[in-house]
Amino acid sequence: MLPPEEEKSLPLSERWPRASKFVLSACAAVVAELVTFPLDLTKTRLQIQGEAATHRHEAAPYRGMLRTAAGIVQEEGLLKLWQGATPAVYRHIVYSGVRMVAYEHLRDSVLGRAEDKSFPLWKAVVGGMTAGAIGQFFASPTDLVKVQMQMEGRRRLEGKPSRFRGVHHAFVKILSEGGIRGLWAGWVPNVQRAALVNMGDLTTYDSVKHFLLRNTSLQDNSVTHSMASGCSGLVAAILGTPADVVKTRIMNQPRDEVGRGLLYKSSTDCLIRTIQGEGFMSLYKGFMPTWMRMAPWSLVFWLTYEQIRRLCGDSSF
Repeated sequence: MLPPEEEKSLPLSERWPRASKFVLSACAAVVAELVTFPLDLTKTRLQIQGEAATHRHEAAPYRGMLRTAAGIVQEEGLLKLWQGATPAVYRHIVYSGVRMVAYEHLRDSVLGRAEDKSFPLWKAVVGGMTAGAIGQFFASPTDLVKVQMQMEGRRRLEGKPSRFRGVHHAFVKILSEGGIRGLWAGWVPNVQRAALVNMGDLTTYDSVKHFLLRNTSLQDNSVTHSMASGCSGLVAAILGTPADVVKTRIMNQPRDEVGRGLLYKSSTDCLIRTIQGEGFMSLYKGFMPTWMRMAPWSLVFWLTYEQIRRLCGDSSF
């Protein structure tokens, strides 16, 4: 342990390493979220439209990603593509901050690297899934608000009254109607999805990046970061889309006075009923916007995060 005088002379990243990494990862996540949020809104609408059509026994109002996005702009306005962005930013401040700190702690202190300083794939999988689950559990209330606010424009077009006046009102209303448990509605599929997405995102990025550095002439720079992030976005989309569909439907369903869902009993029930009613491939509704969002999100996040770390004098991820 260093004397107080020497400790004060250290940069913030060394005096409070976890706190600084939390802040840096949260900043990078906010940038990535704002840039790619319209694709997330489009994805959410696509995942819900089949469910709505099934319950109303009518054709879905939109078909495909581009027509869905164009319909939102034409019927609700351009800025509605960012409806729900505020809770999404709140969510990523918590989610990305916690998951990045948790993963690095698991990698460097708990699971440990191999003797040659590499991180075995199975450890990266365990670390990525665990970090994602922890981060998403803490961020689940903000994700719930984000999903419900994203559907407000659709409710107005269907002639239904608006449920929320804003983010704060949404939190208060959900809390008053369902209690603390209501804020964590859908947390099980949410955490399951986050574990799968992080196995694709964190695990793939970390493994691909260090594989390239060890086995090719590539340097630890933006080229390597871009290649690794491209792989991580694709794998994360493939693994996470089915759980994302289930999560979105459970979070968006109406609830009774004690917070129980009126459409689905559980995430398993939602999964089974979705496959029975719409077919297996319905679990990949919104895959293209999910991938087209995850790919640029991953690219923006990792490039921003690596550069911020470097500018702040921290080591590369």
